[in-house]
Amino acid sequence: MDFHKLAKKYDTPLYVYDFNHFTKQFNKLKKAFKARKSIISYAVKANSNLSVIKHFASLGSGADCVSIGEVKRALLAGVDKYKIIFSGVGKRDDEIKEALERDILMINVESEAELARVHDIAKEMGKTARISIRVNPNIDPKTHPYISTGLHENKFGVDIETAKKMYIFAKKSEFLNPVGIHFHIGSQLTELEPIKEASAIVADLVRSLKAISVDIKFFDVGGGLGIKYKDEKLIEPYDYAQAILSTLSGLDVTIVCEPGRFLVGNGGYFITKVLYEKVNGDKRFVIVDGAMNDLIRPSLYNAYHKIEVLSTVENPEISKANIVGPICESGDFFAKNIDVPQTNPGDLVVIYSAGAYGFTMSSNYNTRPRAAEVAVENGEDRIIRRRETFEDLIACEIDYLV
Repeated sequence: MDFHKLAKKYDTPLYVYDFNHFTKQFNKLKKAFKARKSIISYAVKANSNLSVIKHFASLGSGADCVSIGEVKRALLAGVDKYKIIFSGVGKRDDEIKEALERDILMINVESEAELARVHDIAKEMGKTARISIRVNPNIDPKTHPYISTGLHENKFGVDIETAKKMYIFAKKSEFLNPVGIHFHIGSQLTELEPIKEASAIVADLVRSLKAISVDIKFFDVGGGLGIKYKDEKLIEPYDYAQAILSTLSGLDVTIVCEPGRFLVGNGGYFITKVLYEKVNGDKRFVIVDGAMNDLIRPSLYNAYHKIEVLSTVENPEISKANIVGPICESGDFFAKNIDVPQTNPGDLVVIYSAGAYGFTMSSNYNTRPRAAEVAVENGEDRIIRRRETFEDLIACEIDYLV
């Protein structure tokens, strides 16, 4: 990847995505589940650029969506509507209505109250809503607490007994069609046992539902497969698939998998430029033109990203430094106390593993335009989202300025 060429052509800060990496990761997962009926549904929240979604759609991917906006993005990018799942713990009535109008595969329901709303809205519309229910198996995923989702202390899903009651209610309703079951215990998972344990619990629930004639067709295992940021021990897709398949004996279901970070995380790079260096006492700072509004993971999660400084200094000295941005917050940093060579203004800093939860979590804080996004595929680069302008930022306000 020629970062200098890309920075010169598109300026900085800049997101760059390796579409060949995306293809390779998708095919790895698809191959792992080839022994059974399966749908790989890309988790749009990880990177919602239309061109990224379209790329996965061209490979046969579905879409896991957590807002009606993501559903509309998926449809616009060419995802088959019968491969789209609408999840999320809080759906508005108008979102539920639009999802039913769009006739997507299923709405993933997360509470009894939500099921009642889906029922009433479907009844008003004279439609039958295909649903799945998100079951919380109360399994510790051994991941960061902010991205853990499978424990009772988390806001997601319902317990086993509540799920049974909800399925019985749905079975009796002429306006609900319970076709799926879903679980997702967390993100950036690096241990196989919690996944297998959760799958076994939910598979047993499917068997008990079958006994009362609730015919579950889609077994949705969520996403969450981890990637390597630093030195994580990873789960191989084959082992992941085998662990899940081992829990499904006697069940004729289509497996739905919802990868996000696994597909795009390590195919993304964030390129930023050195503005200058500064020393406060014995503390050295390398100040760059990117900021926490562009890539918030280090500030939000204290997340580690590999950083490469492309210094133009001849035989540079290396010393500890913080790499920080221009935003008026002490939390505006990409790394602290790391070994950094001396730099000149204009030198590039490349932040790796930025393909997931990078641009999608970016903001306009401090009235900063969001970065451009560029795709690289088979040696060719192309813009897939232009850099925002000041005019873009004020477009929703200027007509109301009095």
